[in-house]
Amino acid sequence: MSRTRSLGTIAALSLSALALTACSAAGPDASAGDSAAEAAEPSTITLYTSEPQEKIDAIVAAFSSDNPEIEVDVFRAGTGDLTARIAAEEKSGDIGADLLLAADAGTFEDYADRDLLLEYESPEAANINQDLIDPEHFYVGTRLLPTVIAINTNVITDAPTSWQDLTDPAYAGKIAMPNPDVSGAAAYNAAVWLNEPALGEPWLQGLAANTPLIAESNGPVSQAVADGSNPVGIVVDSLVRDLAAAGSPIEAVYPEEGVPFVSQPVGIFANTDESDASKLFVDFLISKKGQEIAASQSYLPIREDVDSPEGAPAVADITLLTPELETIRSTQAGAIETFNALFQ
Repeated sequence: MSRTRSLGTIAALSLSALALTACSAAGPDASAGDSAAEAAEPSTITLYTSEPQEKIDAIVAAFSSDNPEIEVDVFRAGTGDLTARIAAEEKSGDIGADLLLAADAGTFEDYADRDLLLEYESPEAANINQDLIDPEHFYVGTRLLPTVIAINTNVITDAPTSWQDLTDPAYAGKIAMPNPDVSGAAAYNAAVWLNEPALGEPWLQGLAANTPLIAESNGPVSQAVADGSNPVGIVVDSLVRDLAAAGSPIEAVYPEEGVPFVSQPVGIFANTDESDASKLFVDFLISKKGQEIAASQSYLPIREDVDSPEGAPAVADITLLTPELETIRSTQAGAIETFNALFQ
């Protein structure tokens, strides 16, 4: 199976794609999911996800309200732990989940290469950004998660504007960032930064010289920025908005070189015994209602008919780093090794 792909055709945003979604906003959103739900049989599906517990609980509650005949069991863990679990289950011959909602397109490409995913083209897909859909329909992006610089506004009065700024000795001992061995977004970012001509290994070396705190995941990074113990963080932007909304002195900076991002895809495992119910869950995530929930949870939505969360910039105003997906896939393991050698 050959699945050479670029982020420009899978995960990068384009204004033309957004315009197309606007034209199709009156598509199957209202009818297709409802008719499928009416025909669904009582069932239980198991979801593996890296979503924060409170957020996935809200999603499942809304889905269950629309689909009371379907019970959703959730196993939540960091992406690294999830992929390790899936690898062990794959080796034993029985993956214990029906769906995966986590990580980045590269992870799902690897699973598709190994025939672990079910092909499914959701009727809701006509209404979303077309660049977030796997052309072979083994997975689909569900939201946009850029990684940005976060600052504590009580401590940092002259905010950095670029990734390069973080190599300034003035930030020594002040930076926190997530561990790519645990965070799927962080692992992806390591490969993007190393392959970005304006950054690369010299930038990582300069950043490492400032001895950043390597936290287990994005959550602890955002908390460290908010409480001022590490007033500068490298973290996904949704967490910054969550904390700012709760009153923390934190704000996001979108570096001028551009930001790496993941789309947190969802896919159905090929060995599922509950394909119909699993498909309904995929439909819900990318439906208008599902994306309104995503926006309410501080994520950038993937539909033109859903507004961005309060305080978020327009997608068109964000410079997105969109390297070739195959490059990221082939270099990510080496990028993590390089990161660990420099930072640990």
